[in-house]
Amino acid sequence: MRSDARPVLTDSGGIQEDTTVLGLPCVNMRNNTERPVTQGTNVLAGTRKADIVSHALKKLRRPTKSKGPRFCDDHAGERIIRILARLLGPRMASSS
Repeated sequence: MRSDARPVLTDSGGIQEDTTVLGLPCVNMRNNTERPVTQGTNVLAGTRKADIVSHALKKLRRPTKSKGPRFCDDHAGERIIRILARLLGPRMASSS
């Protein structure tokens, strides 16, 4: 996916997540989604042609700016290791 796409039209929840992380405006051509975290970048347009076109034109006129979801910063592994070390550290030290 190009990071300069404006807007992205999709029916894919995975693409919806990707556009959210990249801060790209997205028009989701569905009536519902199992991925509610969109940081304002995504709009559910439904499946009617007129509604999809209307939402796409709005996204073109007023693009969304987003920093992406909290913790989507390529440092999740480091945070997990710090938490595990803090929680398991005393146990690991006493078992050696």
